[in-house]
Amino acid sequence: MQNIRELHRRSIEAIRPIVTRVTPADLNRQTPCAGWDLRALLAHMTGQDRGFAAAALADVSAAAFAPGDPATWEAGAAVVVAAFAAADPDRPVLMPEFGDRRFPLDTVIGFHLLDTLVHGWDVAASIGVEVAYDDELLTAVRQQAELVPGGAVRTAPGAAFAPILPTVDDGWAGTLALLGRDINWH
Repeated sequence: MQNIRELHRRSIEAIRPIVTRVTPADLNRQTPCAGWDLRALLAHMTGQDRGFAAAALADVSAAAFAPGDPATWEAGAAVVVAAFAAADPDRPVLMPEFGDRRFPLDTVIGFHLLDTLVHGWDVAASIGVEVAYDDELLTAVRQQAELVPGGAVRTAPGAAFAPILPTVDDGWAGTLALLGRDINWH
């Protein structure tokens, strides 16, 4: 895979025009994330950006990933890109959200790339706009989606992803289906 840090930076750039279109009037809109309105989704995204950034640089607790102020998403996105660029590639990253397991930095960046592009689509679907991810980003996110475990973990309370949806699509719709999302969500 091409340099994951560069792909990740590009994923943030790809969703920036979507997220920055959100207005205060949009924050109560429903999203493809069951039970989350746009305010909750953006708070989650902000918290994840800041949590991943902190974890890339030092061991942190789950509190570092707490939802943040949706109005600070853009600043959080810049922080995570900078943290991944500065992080020691040889230091395994402690991920409290994954049972306090350690992962190689490139793997952690891949986790966040997936989260970024899928939640970017969630925001876009919520406000009725299309995403336009380039082929390299689509390939990278598909590879990450194929690594997400399926089965009973997808139906557990608080599961990160819904059960895999049946599809024969090998494009973006298929990637979303692997993560339990329907591209036709409205």
